[in-house]
Amino acid sequence: MSVQPTETAPPRPWRDPKRYLWLWGLFAPTGLFTVGVPLICVAGLSGWDELVRVAFWLGPLLVYLLIPLADLAFGSDSSNPPDEVLEALENDRYYRYLTYLYLPCQYATLVTACYLITADNLRLPGIDGGLLMADKIGLALTVGVIGGIGINTAHELGHKKVDMERKLCRIALAQTAYGHFYIEHNRGHHVRVATPEDPASARLGESFWAFLPRSVRGGVRSAWDLERTRLRRLGRGPWSLHNDVLTAWLLTAGLFAALAAVFGPGLLPYLVLQAVMGFGLLEAVNYLEHYGLARARTGSGRYERPGPAHSWNSDHLITNIFLYHLQRHSDHHTHPTRRYQTLRSREEAPALPAGYAGMILLAYIPPLWRRVMDKRVLAHYDGDISRANIHPRARERVLTRYHAEPAEAA
Repeated sequence: MSVQPTETAPPRPWRDPKRYLWLWGLFAPTGLFTVGVPLICVAGLSGWDELVRVAFWLGPLLVYLLIPLADLAFGSDSSNPPDEVLEALENDRYYRYLTYLYLPCQYATLVTACYLITADNLRLPGIDGGLLMADKIGLALTVGVIGGIGINTAHELGHKKVDMERKLCRIALAQTAYGHFYIEHNRGHHVRVATPEDPASARLGESFWAFLPRSVRGGVRSAWDLERTRLRRLGRGPWSLHNDVLTAWLLTAGLFAALAAVFGPGLLPYLVLQAVMGFGLLEAVNYLEHYGLARARTGSGRYERPGPAHSWNSDHLITNIFLYHLQRHSDHHTHPTRRYQTLRSREEAPALPAGYAGMILLAYIPPLWRRVMDKRVLAHYDGDISRANIHPRARERVLTRYHAEPAEAA
């Protein structure tokens, strides 16, 4: 009796399990319409006036409370797409359209917020006349959160080779007055990452509050120097519309002037507040992405190539959804033009104990940050702290604390 061979079912084609989860990335720029206004109406009609006030603070609540809690609840996802689907996944336009959609939602919320802040009589349930000062501040901070996440959207777009995407990047950055980020990040940070020369790489022993002004000043100076050098090679001076830093700032000036013309000059302090909130979030992320990590010098005196060991990563799912896989930062530095849906989790990269959203809160409290992160930097360098990127003002203290000889740090 012959035995018939058993037919093996063909393997199922791979499908992105997060394909429709990426739609949640649009929650931040649409939250005012999908949650805020309905919450105001329901709470106002029900007589819950205090709950009405909460609606204007949705942005800070989302970043500092809801996303960190969601990261804890949903955990991590380190799955990677198979190599054979990367090209098709990269070329799937669905993913890039989601980033394009962020911008009209971002600016619709900005304009709506400008109206809410400046209107004398909103005619909304639970709100008598215009907004209270606390409501206006909360709404400005909420808009700033949207602009801050918008900087990350701009980051995704600005690394691409498609000219339209680079233009959209500059539009996304206009709200937060951080248009120079496009120049400094692509041509500065990616070259100098995890070295003492990079203003956007935080040093061991450096608090976020010391890093913030250093990174802001250094980023502006770096962008200007990069553009001045580029224009000099073309035989042009820096004070012209050929300077991408100047045109970026002019775009912000034009936006703010137009909004102030429509809604009144009293809006300007809130525009400044939301911009500071937005780029402050970016700098908090910059702080934690490369804290204490250093590229070693080779025998030729040059720095080694950036690798997985030079970025702190996190696979926490919810923050990755909201930030388009920014937490897979090592793979981004290895493949800067790779689209977010194809970025890979790297086992060899140092890992943060929480998602970026949760770590931002920790960064605001330097003693807690150092307690959590300094020992991880030490472990990453197998106990030889002198291999880390140490803040000059903290060098002696750090070396003494971890029993390293000053000569070793040279």
